Amino acid sequence: MTEFVFRPHVAVIGGGPAGLAAAEILSAHGCGVSVVEQMPTMGRKLLIAGRGGLNLTHSEPAEAFAARYGAARPMMERALRAFAPRDMVQWAEGLGQPCFTGSSGRVFPRAMKASPLLRAWLARLAAAGVRLLTRHRWDGWDADGRLLVSGPGGPASWRVNATVLALGGASWARLGADGAWRARLLGLGVDVSPFAPANCGFVTGWRAPFTTRFAGTPLRGIALTLDGGDTVRGEAVVTGAGIEGGAVYALSAAIRDRIARDGHALVHVDLRPALDVTEIATRIARVRSRESLSNTLRKALRLSPVAIALLREGDGGPPPRDPAALARLVKAVPVVLRAPAALDRAISVAGGIAWPALDEHFMLRALPGVFAAGEMLDWEAPTGGYLLQGCIATGRMAGQGAWEWLRDSQRGRYPSAP
Repeated sequence: MTEFVFRPHVAVIGGGPAGLAAAEILSAHGCGVSVVEQMPTMGRKLLIAGRGGLNLTHSEPAEAFAARYGAARPMMERALRAFAPRDMVQWAEGLGQPCFTGSSGRVFPRAMKASPLLRAWLARLAAAGVRLLTRHRWDGWDADGRLLVSGPGGPASWRVNATVLALGGASWARLGADGAWRARLLGLGVDVSPFAPANCGFVTGWRAPFTTRFAGTPLRGIALTLDGGDTVRGEAVVTGAGIEGGAVYALSAAIRDRIARDGHALVHVDLRPALDVTEIATRIARVRSRESLSNTLRKALRLSPVAIALLREGDGGPPPRDPAALARLVKAVPVVLRAPAALDRAISVAGGIAWPALDEHFMLRALPGVFAAGEMLDWEAPTGGYLLQGCIATGRMAGQGAWEWLRDSQRGRYPSAP
C-alpha cells in the first residue's frame, strides 16, 4: 500500500519570534509556509530587545521558571516542557550563536546581539523553503474562508489549509504590535481579555523640577518594596512622568493590580539596601554637623544627586537632620504610584486571547484550523529571559498543533479557515 503524502499550505501571520518559531516547526514537517509581516523587515521587536544584550532565557530550575508565568502557568508549562530553556540554548547554538550564563542566571548569546541570530534564523527558514513576505498585511477572511492579504501588488485572497496567528500584543505599535487584531477576533466569537501594560513604568506625583532635572537618570543599587508585598533589588530610572526600570518591572503586575484596586500604590525605595538603619545612622553622625545635607549624604553614604533629590521629593519637604530619622528615610523613601505608564511604552502586555478560547494544541475553538501564539495570548512574565522563551515556546507549540491537526484530518481534505 502506497503511503499518502500531502503538502498543506500554512499561513503564519506575524514575523516576530513566535511566528518564525511556528514557521520553523511547520516547514520541518514538510508544510509549505508563508510568513506574512506588515513591517518592512522581520523580527523588529527582537532586534530592539537585543540592543542591551539579547536575554534568551534563564537558567533557574524548571519549577521556579514555570512559576514566573503566574495564572497562565498551566498552559505555558505545556509549551515550556516541549521547548525548555536548555532547548533554547541548543537552538541558538545551532544557529551559530554560542551562549553563556551570567552571574544572575540569565542566558545570553556571546555576541550579545540579536542581529546575528536573526540573520541566521531567517536564512535557515528561507533555505527550508519558507516564504518570508514583508510589507504584507493580514485583513481577515472573506465569506468563503479565504485569507485576505494586502501586499505591494495589491489585495489577494489565499486558500490555506491552516493559519497561525502571531501578531504580538499591543505595545510598541511602531514595531508592528498594535493590537488591532483584537476587535477582529472578538467579532468572530473569540474571547479576548483587555490589554494592560506589563513590565512597565508608572506615573508618580513628583514635582516638575525633580523630573525635569533628573529624567533619564538611573537610581542604581536600590531595593524597591511594594507596601505589604515583595521586595526587589535592582535599578530604576526617573522619567518625565515618574519611574521605570528593572526593579519596577519586576513588581509591575502587583503594582498594576494594587492601583486597580485602591487607585494608587505605595512603594518604598531603599537607597542603601546593603546597610541597616543602625549603620546608616552611625555613618551620618560621623559627618560634621555644619555640612550641608547633600554633603552629609554624599560623604556618609555616597548617595548620588538623584538619590538625594529623591529623599526631598519623597518626604515632601526638607529631610530630617536627626541621624536616626534620616537613616530610616534613606531605607524607605515613600513613592506613590498613580497609574501605569502608557500601554505603548510597556515592554510587554497582559491580556489577549483568553486561555479557555484555545484547545490544548493552541487552536482557537471558535475558528477551527486557526492557531495562536506569542503575546497574542493572555500571559505575562517578568523580564529576564521569560518573555522570549514564552514567545518562542508558544510559537513552536502552535506550529506543532497546526501540523497535528492537519495530519489527523482526512486524506487530502482540510477544513478551511473561517
